[in-house]
Amino acid sequence: MRDPLHALPVVGEQTLRALARYPSRTAFSWPGGSMKYRAATDMIGRMQGVFARLGFAPGTRVAFLTANRADTWCAGAAAQLSRLAITWLHPLGSLDDQLFQLEDSEAEMLIVDAAAFGDRGGDLASRAKGLKTVFTLGPAGYGSDLLQAMEAAGSTTARSLAGPDDLATLNYTGGTTGKSKGALRYHHQLSGFANAILADFEIPDRPSYLTVAPISHVAGTKVLPTLMRGGTVHMLRGFDPEAVFATIQRERINFTLLVPTMIYVLLDHPALSKTDLSSLELLLYGASAMSPSRLVEGIERIGPVFSQLYGQTECYPVSVLRKADHDPRTPELFLSCGFPISACEVKILDDNDREVAMGDAGEICVRAPHVMAEYWKRPDITAETLKSGWLHTGDIARADERGYMYILDRKKDMIVSGGFNIFPREVEDVLTQHADVAMCAVVGVPDDKWGEAVTAVVVVREGARPNAEELIALVKTRKGSAHAPKHIQFVKELPMTGVGKVDKKVLKASFWTGRDRMVG
Repeated sequence: MRDPLHALPVVGEQTLRALARYPSRTAFSWPGGSMKYRAATDMIGRMQGVFARLGFAPGTRVAFLTANRADTWCAGAAAQLSRLAITWLHPLGSLDDQLFQLEDSEAEMLIVDAAAFGDRGGDLASRAKGLKTVFTLGPAGYGSDLLQAMEAAGSTTARSLAGPDDLATLNYTGGTTGKSKGALRYHHQLSGFANAILADFEIPDRPSYLTVAPISHVAGTKVLPTLMRGGTVHMLRGFDPEAVFATIQRERINFTLLVPTMIYVLLDHPALSKTDLSSLELLLYGASAMSPSRLVEGIERIGPVFSQLYGQTECYPVSVLRKADHDPRTPELFLSCGFPISACEVKILDDNDREVAMGDAGEICVRAPHVMAEYWKRPDITAETLKSGWLHTGDIARADERGYMYILDRKKDMIVSGGFNIFPREVEDVLTQHADVAMCAVVGVPDDKWGEAVTAVVVVREGARPNAEELIALVKTRKGSAHAPKHIQFVKELPMTGVGKVDKKVLKASFWTGRDRMVG
């Protein structure tokens, strides 16, 4: 047992305190409805009453498949307050991926947004092994309607029953380099995340936060900080650029979080020039690198509101590149993933876990209260990832004299070509600075001469006519001939994961089909 005298309040307790502080304010808003802080507290208590009657043991996993909904978020809070652990299934995941996560997590309860995922929820309910209870939000042809059960249960006072040593979350990695892994956290590892965000992210004093990306992932980590500041969470169920523009203008949104691909769509949309975005104070972006040329365009057209976040399922957040760092006069910082947040100890270590010299490449390694406890049921990978008392992120980076970090690439994505170690990110950073390049991904392709040939897969800016030789020459000039792509392939779009990252597994597979081995 941990020392209770020095423990942070658990997340559920922080939630109830925030909701109690501003009872008459609007906590959640969505197209066609809204919910006050007091009503959210009441809903959480009623849902706790439903869960209590089921008699599940502490730590039982409750899986969620949902679009962005206030009642879903309340159900997650109710589960954690009731000593149950939550697992978010990615709303854009495949049936096989969601089944794997349900069964791997040993979830005994599934809660489904019937309006958005009625059919998929039915498939999961009928096929997943180990499920004992299925709830739907709204009526469906299977399970029980949680909203009806909640009303029938009557009023129950919301209470925090969880302690620091109770299991809180089991959330799965994106699986961009291999099979998805479950990152497990107890409440004492989850409790500090909201404080860390409020300390180092430039969240407005009274946030009007627009959730566009799924709250099952990083967008959801900004909900509690928003409520702790007495703000309102405006929820859209998916990314619709016209709805995003309309909501920002109508609701005077001052804070949102988008992945780079969403920002590119907004920049290319004709409604941008006709929409009043003057209320925006903070636009967080992350999940993947953003093209420096498009970032400059965003600053010029939307304003100096951009801030980059960096973290991963195993530890979020790690660092932030703040608004002042996004100065078009110093664009070299645009390639940085930021400066470590105050709640993290971060070092760049070599393969022997020794700190590298300033400017040398090494692995970003982290110590923080919010680092995961372990990978669920994977002791071998846990030992490797957490060896020497550090979380080994798998991201190779260098740090400058001020401590800003520049990610070179994932350790597993390194290309060995002609005896040289090449990090694709370095090549991508050069190519995305070219005006004709909207997005690109660089992978190693099997080659009899080079072992692996550096290959760039490029999405062209609309109306541009790129020249492959010109792009190759650009990399050769900036990085040298070893880094220069041997091949450039132009495509209309790149394969993306559900969280907005380029899916290099898919890219590599197309090139390595029929070969004896495949990297990553």
